[in-house]
Amino acid sequence: MKIHYKIAMIGLGSIGTRHLFNIVKVLQERRISYSIDLIRRVTNKEIREDIRSIITHVYTDYSEVPDDYDVIFVTNPTFLHFDTVKSYLSKTKHMFIEKPVFSDSAVPVQELMLNERGIYYIACPLRYTDVIQYVKNEVDLSKVYSVRAICSSYLPHWRAGVDYRNTYSAHADEGGGVSIDLIHEWDYIVYLFGRPDRVENFRGKVSHLEIDSDDLSVYIAKYKDMMAEVHLDYFGIQTIRELQLFTYEDTVIADIANSRITYLKRNETISFAESRNDYQLKEISAFFDVIEGKINNPNDIETAMLTLKIAKDGSL
Repeated sequence: MKIHYKIAMIGLGSIGTRHLFNIVKVLQERRISYSIDLIRRVTNKEIREDIRSIITHVYTDYSEVPDDYDVIFVTNPTFLHFDTVKSYLSKTKHMFIEKPVFSDSAVPVQELMLNERGIYYIACPLRYTDVIQYVKNEVDLSKVYSVRAICSSYLPHWRAGVDYRNTYSAHADEGGGVSIDLIHEWDYIVYLFGRPDRVENFRGKVSHLEIDSDDLSVYIAKYKDMMAEVHLDYFGIQTIRELQLFTYEDTVIADIANSRITYLKRNETISFAESRNDYQLKEISAFFDVIEGKINNPNDIETAMLTLKIAKDGSL
């Protein structure tokens, strides 16, 4: 049977726009027909011409939104996710929800009354990087004594041409702050090692940045046979994003920012020719594999909520 996807996008900022073009690329490569609508809260914001050529309909009135979508992509600000999911569940078979799933780990998920047949996938793009896949499949993780993950970058440089003070990242009540904004680190640690047995966390606003959210968050986690340290900040002038693995044979540096693996003792480096959009594209492809029944959903709402509790609350 020929597949046709009826898709809607809720939120079309930088990540939503990236997903939009990747959806088109994936479905065109698979020779699958599609239509994509845009659901917006405002009508006065101009839509770029290259985006307008992709969009079939634009809706600003909830009552006019169709109720027969195959997929709705929820890519609006995190603090709006819960209400958005709750409002639009009845209008779609499946959902792709941008990370973090929600801004509060205590939201009453049972109130959503999720469709048992629906796929609710939460974004986890760093899992699809060549670096993390190498660690997952090529490193003997049973030999790891401890790991140290660090994500350090400069918030004012995150979004070109945008005042960082006006972004959700700068405001705690909009789901900002490194603890939740940089949930990627906890996502891939749980993906690689499972949930820890205990977590301790210190966080706060320590830099000169004009924000009211936390710009530094440091965790220590205890597993049965290993420990993990996680450092997240918004003020690192030189970007660092890497996972350091300490084993009795070698120290392995999984450098996500520069797409390479380095074995310090044996002085060997493995480099990957990968850009950010490469792994974002892989994720969109994997998502369609999930809803087509080719693979299981690797990050459903329940799984994402467990990771959110670690990142947001610093506890289990």
